[in-house]
Amino acid sequence: MAKSKSSKSSSATIGFEQQIWDAACELWGHIPAADYRKIFTGLIFLRYISTAFEKKYAELVLEGDGFEDDPDAYESENIFFVPHEARWSEIAKAAHTPEIGT
Repeated sequence: MAKSKSSKSSSATIGFEQQIWDAACELWGHIPAADYRKIFTGLIFLRYISTAFEKKYAELVLEGDGFEDDPDAYESENIFFVPHEARWSEIAKAAHTPEIGT
Protein backbone atom coordinates (compact mmCIF):
# COMPACT_ATOMS: atom_id res chain seq x y z
CA MET A 1 0.00 0.00 0.00
CA ALA A 2 1.46 3.37 -1.02
CA LYS A 3 1.81 6.16 1.50
CA SER A 4 -0.24 9.24 0.76
CA LYS A 5 1.35 12.67 1.06
CA SER A 6 -0.17 15.25 3.32
CA SER A 7 -1.79 18.03 1.34
CA LYS A 8 -0.21 20.54 3.76
CA SER A 9 3.43 19.66 2.99
CA SER A 10 5.76 22.59 3.43
CA SER A 11 8.84 23.30 1.31
CA ALA A 12 10.91 21.95 4.22
CA THR A 13 9.25 18.54 4.05
CA ILE A 14 9.09 17.92 0.31
CA GLY A 15 12.13 16.84 -1.64
CA PHE A 16 14.25 19.13 -3.77
CA GLU A 17 13.18 17.31 -6.92
CA GLN A 18 9.53 17.88 -6.06
CA GLN A 19 10.15 21.61 -5.58
CA ILE A 20 11.80 21.84 -9.01
CA TRP A 21 9.00 19.84 -10.61
CA ASP A 22 6.35 22.05 -8.98
CA ALA A 23 8.14 25.20 -10.20
CA ALA A 24 8.40 23.79 -13.72
CA CYS A 25 4.69 22.92 -13.73
CA GLU A 26 3.80 26.42 -12.57
CA LEU A 27 5.88 27.98 -15.36
CA TRP A 28 4.48 25.62 -17.96
CA GLY A 29 1.06 27.22 -17.73
CA HIS A 30 2.42 30.69 -18.55
CA ILE A 31 5.00 29.91 -21.23
CA PRO A 32 4.52 28.16 -24.59
CA ALA A 33 6.27 24.78 -24.76
CA ALA A 34 8.84 25.89 -27.35
CA ASP A 35 9.85 28.90 -25.25
CA TYR A 36 9.93 26.82 -22.06
CA ARG A 37 12.58 24.56 -23.59
CA LYS A 38 14.66 27.56 -24.69
CA ILE A 39 14.61 29.11 -21.23
CA PHE A 40 15.81 26.03 -19.43
CA THR A 41 18.37 25.11 -22.07
CA GLY A 42 19.75 28.63 -21.77
CA LEU A 43 19.92 28.40 -17.98
CA ILE A 44 21.74 25.07 -18.13
CA PHE A 45 24.21 26.52 -20.64
CA LEU A 46 24.75 29.62 -18.50
CA ARG A 47 25.40 27.46 -15.45
CA TYR A 48 27.93 25.40 -17.42
CA ILE A 49 29.89 28.37 -18.77
CA SER A 50 29.76 30.13 -15.39
CA THR A 51 31.25 27.09 -13.66
CA ALA A 52 34.11 26.92 -16.17
CA PHE A 53 34.62 30.68 -15.92
CA GLU A 54 34.67 30.67 -12.10
CA LYS A 55 37.22 27.85 -12.03
CA LYS A 56 39.55 29.73 -14.39
CA TYR A 57 38.91 33.01 -12.53
CA ALA A 58 40.06 31.41 -9.26
CA GLU A 59 43.21 30.08 -10.98
CA LEU A 60 44.03 33.53 -12.37
CA VAL A 61 43.49 35.20 -9.00
CA LEU A 62 45.89 32.70 -7.40
CA GLU A 63 48.51 33.45 -10.06
CA GLY A 64 48.30 37.08 -9.00
CA ASP A 65 49.20 38.63 -12.36
CA GLY A 66 45.98 40.67 -12.60
CA PHE A 67 44.58 38.90 -15.66
CA GLU A 68 41.35 37.71 -14.00
CA ASP A 69 39.32 40.42 -15.77
CA ASP A 70 41.00 40.03 -19.18
CA PRO A 71 38.72 38.21 -21.67
CA ASP A 72 41.75 37.03 -23.65
CA ALA A 73 42.95 34.97 -20.66
CA TYR A 74 39.77 32.90 -20.93
CA GLU A 75 39.31 32.81 -24.68
CA SER A 76 42.83 31.48 -25.16
CA GLU A 77 41.64 28.32 -23.35
CA ASN A 78 38.21 28.21 -25.06
CA ILE A 79 36.41 29.44 -21.96
CA PHE A 80 33.66 32.03 -22.28
CA PHE A 81 34.35 35.29 -20.48
CA VAL A 82 31.22 35.97 -18.44
CA PRO A 83 30.59 39.63 -17.52
CA HIS A 84 30.04 40.27 -13.82
CA GLU A 85 26.29 40.93 -14.09
CA ALA A 86 25.74 37.71 -16.09
CA ARG A 87 27.59 35.34 -13.74
CA TRP A 88 25.60 32.55 -12.17
CA SER A 89 26.38 33.81 -8.67
CA GLU A 90 24.80 37.18 -9.50
CA ILE A 91 21.73 35.57 -11.04
CA ALA A 92 21.35 33.23 -8.06
CA LYS A 93 21.45 36.21 -5.68
CA ALA A 94 18.61 37.86 -7.61
CA ALA A 95 16.57 34.68 -8.16
CA HIS A 96 13.87 35.54 -5.65
CA THR A 97 13.50 39.21 -6.49
CA PRO A 98 10.64 40.57 -8.61
CA GLU A 99 13.17 42.07 -11.07
CA ILE A 100 14.75 38.71 -12.06
CA GLY A 101 12.95 38.65 -15.41
CA THR A 102 14.53 41.90 -16.49
